[in-house]
Amino acid sequence: MKNRYCLITGATRGFGEVLAREFWEAGASLALIARSRDGLERLVANLGKRSRQEVITVAADLANPEATGEIVGRVRGKFPRLDVLINNAAIQGPIGSFWENDWEEWVKTIQVDLLSPIALCRAVSPWMIEQGGGSIINLSGGGATGPRANFSAYATAKTGLVRFSETLAEELRPYNVRVNCIAPGAMNTAMLNEVVDRGADAAGQKEYAQAVKVKQSGGASMQRVAQLCLFLVSDAARGISGKLISAVWDPITSLPEHLDELSGSDIYTLRRIVPKDRGKTWGNEQ
Repeated sequence: MKNRYCLITGATRGFGEVLAREFWEAGASLALIARSRDGLERLVANLGKRSRQEVITVAADLANPEATGEIVGRVRGKFPRLDVLINNAAIQGPIGSFWENDWEEWVKTIQVDLLSPIALCRAVSPWMIEQGGGSIINLSGGGATGPRANFSAYATAKTGLVRFSETLAEELRPYNVRVNCIAPGAMNTAMLNEVVDRGADAAGQKEYAQAVKVKQSGGASMQRVAQLCLFLVSDAARGISGKLISAVWDPITSLPEHLDELSGSDIYTLRRIVPKDRGKTWGNEQ
């Protein structure tokens, strides 16, 4: 990642902080985005200074639709190029039956988890096209590949983000800009604590039990997820675009061996299940 410039949202807590540290250690210059100015200052102080690497910070709340324009404007004023955008910032949103959710909180979740990442992609795409290439990673999450009761706002946002990423990947393919999503798995973060705190009545027994189990076991390795991000933006991953890749289940170390198969198929994408996929002979699908 030497001489690469990266923008990371949600950089001061949980996985975002791990992501910032891993990319810094790999040699990247960073634009770090988070709501807390104090948190950003502490993170930068702990990163330590390195020659030929820059770090800038922007304190911004992605619940504000105008924040994305301010972020990209500030970064373009400081960085000569942008090689990587990682949309990591997200909120859990309301937990419980959809019809009982606070509507303002539901809409806010769509803004933070879906519309703001899309707006950042929209803002940086021309920049990446101008410079001849780049890589975008959008963090997916629970509910993107199957229904997730009692988490309707979060699941809706993440599903939309995956399909948007697949679509944008096709549009940007001629310009050498890759777009991928990562399903990180259940990580031991503040968002997980929200599920535990709300309890089984709001989250549902299955979600609550899983959250407690992850809390006790430590959850998915944040370092492994960060390493997957580093791989997907590296030259070794050229040709991988428009995919949703699981940091937990997919053979990430051997993906370079299957670049042709990945680029020419619908592997690791959202699709409709038809009868023949389940061994049925009825239906008109060919």
